[in-house]
Amino acid sequence: MLRFMKNKILIPLMIVAALATFFSFRYSAEGTSADEKKRVVIETVMKAIQQNHFAPREVNDSFSSNVYKKVLNNLDFDKRVFTQEDIGKLSRYEFVLDENGADNFVSFFNDVNAIYSKRINEIEGYYKDALKKPFTFTGNEEINLNGEKVPYAANSADLKDRWHTYLKYRVLSRYVDMKDDQKKRQDNKDTSLKKIKTDAELEAEARESVTKNMDYYFKRMRKMKDDDRFTLFVNSIAGTVDPHTDFFPPADKARFDEQMSGTFFGIGATLQNDEGKIKIVSIVPGSPCWKQGDLKAGDYILKVAQGNAEPVDIQGYDTEDAVKLIRGKKGTEVRLTVKKVSGAIQVIPIIRDKVEIEETFAKSAIINTKDGPIGYIYLPEFYSDFQHVNGRRSGEDVAIEVMKLKKSGVKGIILDLRYNGGGSLSDVVSMGGLFIDQGPIVQVKGSNTSAVQLDDQQKGTLYDGPLAIMVNYGSASASEILAAAMQDYKRAVVVGSTTFGKGTVQKVLSLDEYRSWLASIAGGNTSTGDTLGAIKLTIQKFYRINGGSTQLKGVTPDVVLPDPYSEIEIGERRDKAALKWDEIPAARYSQVPNAVNAAQLAAQSSKRVAGNPSFELIKQSAAKIKKAEEENSYSLNEAKYRQQLEEANATAKKVEDIEKKATQLNITNVKDDLARINLDSSSINKNENWLKALKKDIYLSETVNIVNDMMHMDSRVNLGTGMK
Repeated sequence: MLRFMKNKILIPLMIVAALATFFSFRYSAEGTSADEKKRVVIETVMKAIQQNHFAPREVNDSFSSNVYKKVLNNLDFDKRVFTQEDIGKLSRYEFVLDENGADNFVSFFNDVNAIYSKRINEIEGYYKDALKKPFTFTGNEEINLNGEKVPYAANSADLKDRWHTYLKYRVLSRYVDMKDDQKKRQDNKDTSLKKIKTDAELEAEARESVTKNMDYYFKRMRKMKDDDRFTLFVNSIAGTVDPHTDFFPPADKARFDEQMSGTFFGIGATLQNDEGKIKIVSIVPGSPCWKQGDLKAGDYILKVAQGNAEPVDIQGYDTEDAVKLIRGKKGTEVRLTVKKVSGAIQVIPIIRDKVEIEETFAKSAIINTKDGPIGYIYLPEFYSDFQHVNGRRSGEDVAIEVMKLKKSGVKGIILDLRYNGGGSLSDVVSMGGLFIDQGPIVQVKGSNTSAVQLDDQQKGTLYDGPLAIMVNYGSASASEILAAAMQDYKRAVVVGSTTFGKGTVQKVLSLDEYRSWLASIAGGNTSTGDTLGAIKLTIQKFYRINGGSTQLKGVTPDVVLPDPYSEIEIGERRDKAALKWDEIPAARYSQVPNAVNAAQLAAQSSKRVAGNPSFELIKQSAAKIKKAEEENSYSLNEAKYRQQLEEANATAKKVEDIEKKATQLNITNVKDDLARINLDSSSINKNENWLKALKKDIYLSETVNIVNDMMHMDSRVNLGTGMK
């Protein structure tokens, strides 16, 4: 979400007469019954969406069906709770939730909640019985973990069998880990290994470990109150409108504030509970896990260990409890067992430390090539300190880096926006102005308003030499705006993979203030009684200067490089409720003189990529990741299960081996930065780690080749007329 837009955009004024008619229920200062409060929450949320959302869905049978399916999916994505018998009882609600105000919604919630609670109690008995007896892993059983691919269990007996298979899979996974760990310690002659355990003893320990995890999971499920499930229910309604519209009850205020403030926990990663699994949402640049390098957004944490202690299986944990295990004292080690998108399992050791905020600032380096030096600018986010007049702003910092690179005599510049999730809109505009003379950078439009054009109005260009912008699926919002603008002006070549596709703006609206306002308009009692919470609504969209939206489609690079996730839907496109791509009239702009010949650059790059073994392996990996996502099926035979794990890890290992043998980039620091870098051993070490990672970056290496191609295509490099 762009912070500038979040602070500056106001909710559009609503038509008073229409709302007076629309507002038809009463509030009591004495509070309400449980069902009445649910009804009030749902009606207020629905009205807030209908009156304020950029593109509210029509409330009809289709909307009803989408909400119905989303509720069931959010409660039981893996289809290990509801049976087909349960669905048969609930199916009467599928096409009637749009009728009778909020009454049918409340009835549906009460019924689905009652069935869910009953099934959880039954399942608790299943796991206790199943884990009492040893498992054998020599048969031909398989388990499919893709909830979309499996039907609901037919009845209670079928559900019990499904849980038996699932628990066997969990025990097998733990058993294989323990067996491999023991062998590794034997091979390394680990003196702390006092006894060699038999396979039967290891299997028993694995069952004990899974039992403890299940005990914790069901303890958490019992702690989950009706209000918690109601929050999920209301968010299913909100999420049917678009992925960025969310309901926050009063009790979730602290959690919401934490999410919005970007608070991180000891290793520098934000976590999210994704249908019972702990998922890495993002990595803070410069943080401990960023420096370690192996943990990536999209990874799932399976286990957490304190150094070399026994790992704790956290599948089924909620986010807060997982965070408690990951937190720790500075300098201590935490080991995360993670599952990659490819299905590979990896143990990642991370030394805890505080997150260095300075590492989120722009910084540069020089890449030395036979054709001359090329400047590299790393920008992890579009930051801007709005609270202080002299606070740091990314637009100004990038300008400073450009001037340092010009002073160093670079022949071209690479701006790296990979994994840059966005930030300040005003800095996007000022940053774009560094590379063009003047003109529009982006258009912003509400649902019932004309587009507002945001321009770089200062004449002059700081730098107009060869420019490449690196992006990937993690480049979102503000990153997409800048890349799109430079692409439309043909000012820069955009390199990498298709971006995230978030082209929307959100604003938080207090439901209590909103319903009080509605009541006053209707002439009713403005005393609200019980509090309702807040809703985050999508209220505007961004558009490129060529008129196309950045929403959903993102930005397609001029030069597309192989990406491990290229074969699967990722980013905004993954959510069926995402707002559609559209376009508005283009802004008035002219392409720059000496425009980039993107087609020729792409053709030259394609020849190099075709002969690069690392990129060829990445293509193979993409196909495997697609297959793994579609099938998500695992054997419960130990030998076959091990083979699946080995295949999942094989490509990654090959890429790593090739990278070790490849010629690394020659990268040095800008002379103006040396005094700051050599200030202390910590700064020196951080800088060395940063340069080390860049030197073996195959995507950066190919982008360097592309910039060299640009220099050969046009030997004239005008370094600009000075700072604007």
